[in-house]
Amino acid sequence: MDILIRRCEIVDLKAICKLNKFEMGYDYPEENTAEKLQKLLASRSDAIFVALVDGEVAGYVHANDYDVLYAPHMKNIMGIAVSGRFRKKGIGRALLDEVENWARETGASCVRLVSGSTRIGAHEFYRRCGYHQDKLQLNFKKLL
Repeated sequence: MDILIRRCEIVDLKAICKLNKFEMGYDYPEENTAEKLQKLLASRSDAIFVALVDGEVAGYVHANDYDVLYAPHMKNIMGIAVSGRFRKKGIGRALLDEVENWARETGASCVRLVSGSTRIGAHEFYRRCGYHQDKLQLNFKKLL
């Protein structure tokens, strides 16, 4: 199985919506996703990569710049999803590698990500890829 990693394009919209819904549990309307995707694809501080297997989008990762006043420049993985049909075939690792390459090319000191507390399998995957947990957090939000 050959895996091709490339920058996301607007033609990947339907596949991304499907991954968001069935792999991550986010049933966000396609028209809203299209609007966001267009903006993110034009952004210099965001990168979205897709993994293709035989021309089919099997996964994607979205990362962006992460800058704070108390640490050097980093990249932040906002989302990563791989189709259940293609798991355990190196696609997730290839997507992380691509983000890490982008991070190195742009002078980032590290790549960070946040993962839900119930995603135990994902946590083990991240550890196998060299990521380590450095703290526990509670995430808060306020609807406006």
